[in-house]
Amino acid sequence: MLIWGDRGAPAHPTRAGAARRLLLAAGLALLLALAGAPARGAGPGGECTPEQYDCNVWDDDPPVPGSGNNGGSGNNGGGGNNDGAAPKCQWNGRTLPCYDEYLGWFNNGDGCYYKLEEPQPDAPDGKQWYLRTCNGGDLGAQTEVLLDGPPPGYGAPPDPEELARRALASITLLPPRIAVAPRRSNGPGLVGLPVWMWASPGASYFGPLRASASDRGLTVRITARVTRIVWTMDDGTEITCTGPGTPYDAKGRRAGQTSPDCGYDRGYARADTYQVSATTYWNVHWRGGGQSGDIAQSRVSGTIPVQINELQVVTR
Repeated sequence: MLIWGDRGAPAHPTRAGAARRLLLAAGLALLLALAGAPARGAGPGGECTPEQYDCNVWDDDPPVPGSGNNGGSGNNGGGGNNDGAAPKCQWNGRTLPCYDEYLGWFNNGDGCYYKLEEPQPDAPDGKQWYLRTCNGGDLGAQTEVLLDGPPPGYGAPPDPEELARRALASITLLPPRIAVAPRRSNGPGLVGLPVWMWASPGASYFGPLRASASDRGLTVRITARVTRIVWTMDDGTEITCTGPGTPYDAKGRRAGQTSPDCGYDRGYARADTYQVSATTYWNVHWRGGGQSGDIAQSRVSGTIPVQINELQVVTR
């Protein structure tokens, strides 16, 4: 388990020997300089989880994300748990609105809408006339009924959390589009050298995203944003970053050094090919009707391979 230091980067033990540190830095600078020029024609590597419909994976230049149908409305992608609004009014297998401005309120017990008649015809004390529309709202089956009180479901307020989930179903929370350096297509990395990780920024990947839903005079507003991204390095290490990270620049000020905000600073301990992935954790905060709450969501990237070789030291 890593211990986190300043700037969101994991701390690591001090390595012995200034000469070894210089050799490691030089090796990293050489490898990551090679990674600075994108390779053309290299096929993307990696895989998506079977239930994820909207993920894109690469081990070179990030492609434009696909336009999967399930990226936002319903959002099953990447391990999210958003099933949209859970309808409460159904009849004969049909989902119906619980309230209709012309028909009134729906009663699940008999499949009829009830609307209080206005003006009221003459009625005995304690009773009221309702216009009843049955068969799930079939306008050809309307009758007047005299009732002692409102039928079940009449005047029921909307559930604000249900409205929040309806608003959530209207937006797209995309899984992270991830990249690492060194990149497999431009040569392997070396044991003990830092690895940079980053993901594409943008509202659809990290938020904030806002939406609202209204029903029966109640409006609920939501704000969705990523609280953290957790990188799985495939060697038992998980690294948590609070943002998308910084893309590696082979000509930049930190070339050959550790990432300023999201990296595997101590690097891999053994030569191997590792499958790296990342999970973004979203918080959807909702507010309306004098209530508020939070809905947790997550999105999972595909995997990208990172090849790590032994560091060869030449002595004379």
